[in-house]
Amino acid sequence: MSLSLPPLSLYIHIPWCIRKCPYCDFNSHQANNNIPESEYVDALRFDLEQDSTLAQGRKLTSIFFGGGTPSMLSENAIAQIIKNAERIVGFESDIEITLEANPGTFEQKKFSGFLAGGVNRLSIGIQSFNDTQLKLLGRVHGRNEALRAVDVARNAGFNNINLDLMHGLPQQSVEDAKADLVQAISLAPEHVSWYQLTIEKNTEFYSAPPILPVEDTLADIQDEGQALLAQAGYEQYEISAYAKNKKRARHNINYWEFGDYLGIGAGAHGKITQPEFSRITRLWKTRLPKHYLDAGSSNKISANLGGHQNVFGGGSEILSAESLPLEFLMNILRLNEGAPAKYLNERTGLQLTALEPEWDELERKSLVEIKEGNLRPTEFGRRFLNRVLEVYAVS
Repeated sequence: MSLSLPPLSLYIHIPWCIRKCPYCDFNSHQANNNIPESEYVDALRFDLEQDSTLAQGRKLTSIFFGGGTPSMLSENAIAQIIKNAERIVGFESDIEITLEANPGTFEQKKFSGFLAGGVNRLSIGIQSFNDTQLKLLGRVHGRNEALRAVDVARNAGFNNINLDLMHGLPQQSVEDAKADLVQAISLAPEHVSWYQLTIEKNTEFYSAPPILPVEDTLADIQDEGQALLAQAGYEQYEISAYAKNKKRARHNINYWEFGDYLGIGAGAHGKITQPEFSRITRLWKTRLPKHYLDAGSSNKISANLGGHQNVFGGGSEILSAESLPLEFLMNILRLNEGAPAKYLNERTGLQLTALEPEWDELERKSLVEIKEGNLRPTEFGRRFLNRVLEVYAVS
């Protein structure tokens, strides 16, 4: 297997939130009175120092603070984490640094501090502007706090803002969903992430499912919502991502183009290419914040990954050659334009023949195509992406 090193990103997980939402299956934990902020910043630094050999000389093209609610941390803590990452790994000159923020955590001074500390993109978890919907979703903010959050972000100086919105919500009509989008568009964010609520295992909604819109309503919401966004100048470039003025989420594009990423923090995941060992490895850290903090202070080595020492538990998995077609396609086919066909060889070591005969059959059914050098889904194929990927599932 001949591999090339793709671009490198960094994901930083902040595991605390004000309250666990009933639909959330992320590794998030309701915060008590005091978050062990300084201890966690130290553990993140140590974590990245241990993982720094996996960068293999690359600088970071993007950083994403996810959670949980990263904006619960102080501006000084976020600035210190960014400073540590620049010192330990290094930054490309045009690095994108995104911080997830929830409307209930917005303060003008704090967000000005985030910007001054290096954050240059905000992703605000609005989910809906409808107070009834927000209550059903268990959110701690209301419509007014959501509107104020965008205003605070602009006044703080942010000129690259994403709004996270969900559709297909309990008791939601087509008009309700469109009203959320109309309100979002009126705020002129550079990016909108608009995705359908799904019921995941290990959530409150899974144990007590709410009544969701029927399939016909969901289809109408999708069609009419996409038309609204297009009319407002938002280009759909991925299943649930819409950008204005080419402000695409570079961090997420690196995921979808099968790039590499380090993952630090409790429960964080990473994906690393190691040409020296002719392999691609996924690795993850222990989930519970207490266990993560204990590992950060114990300095015990729990795993060895080709010369890399992982002290934060979790585990790792080397991707098999049989699983790589699915791993690659389930990412790149999320993008409307797909990704260059040459990435298949450069980033997995596989030749195009490894996708056959399944690809040929999918092409015959007008589900996928090779266009302008890109492996990509057709418009028809995007509607049935799960069925496309099923043919590559490894039994």
